[in-house]
Amino acid sequence: MKLNDAVFGLLLLILGSAVLFIVQDYPTIPGQQVGPALFPGLIAVGLCIGGFILLVRGWRARAAVPWLEMGDWIRSPRHGLALVLLIGSVLFYIMVSQQLGFLLTAVLILTALFQVLQVPLARSILIAVLAALVIHFAFYKLMRVPLPWGVLLPYAW
Repeated sequence: MKLNDAVFGLLLLILGSAVLFIVQDYPTIPGQQVGPALFPGLIAVGLCIGGFILLVRGWRARAAVPWLEMGDWIRSPRHGLALVLLIGSVLFYIMVSQQLGFLLTAVLILTALFQVLQVPLARSILIAVLAALVIHFAFYKLMRVPLPWGVLLPYAW
């Protein structure tokens, strides 16, 4: 699937403008020439400039490049199922991660995604368990992000 650059340019322009609007309310620091709005404001200006450039290029090329062009993968049932499963897995995580916990939810999601990619079941489960443990360690222990334990709370480490 391909989108015209004008679409992304418009999105970046909207995002940059929203950030610029929000940072106007940031407080100033007395006696300082720079405040907390400086760096987000600079990034927002960059987003606006880049968005404007993409918007102009995309608008000029609209005759050669359509606004939206679907790829061949969209006709593939397996790829369509993978897309639906990916979106569904995010919704599944939002709905059940507090009850099941991160580890069990991640293993279920990864196993399902590997199955759509036609990875053998035993290998899918092994990779899903190892990946969930590595991700959990990186976020929970190293970055101290509080991940839900769910039903594994009695075994939390």
